Amino acid sequence: MACVAVTWARPESTYTDKWDNINVDEILESNRLLKGYVDCLLGKGRCTPDGKALKETLPDALEHECVKCTGKQKSGADKVIRHLVNKRPDLWKELAVEYDPDNIYQARYKDKIDAVKGSA
Repeated sequence: MACVAVTWARPESTYTDKWDNINVDEILESNRLLKGYVDCLLGKGRCTPDGKALKETLPDALEHECVKCTGKQKSGADKVIRHLVNKRPDLWKELAVEYDPDNIYQARYKDKIDAVKGSA
């Protein structure tokens, strides 16, 4: 998903940077943590405060090409996308079904997704 960085929407020009220093690598390296975030996003499990914020912000970030994302959020999103596409395609597919059932964003971001395939 385009902006799977932890964000929280607010009226200003960018999402809050409150969670910009979350260790994305730690989450990606832990099956338990990653599964917890994915389950939250899919409505299958409890959400931590940052997971809830991500769940609330993700649709807007996808719709508006992460225009309100901070640099760290964009970087984190790229890292998450690369990891899911290459190492956890099962989770990527589940998230795509939930957040992009009509394949709108998969088509919109096809070049970016294709560019990360094979680059872990």
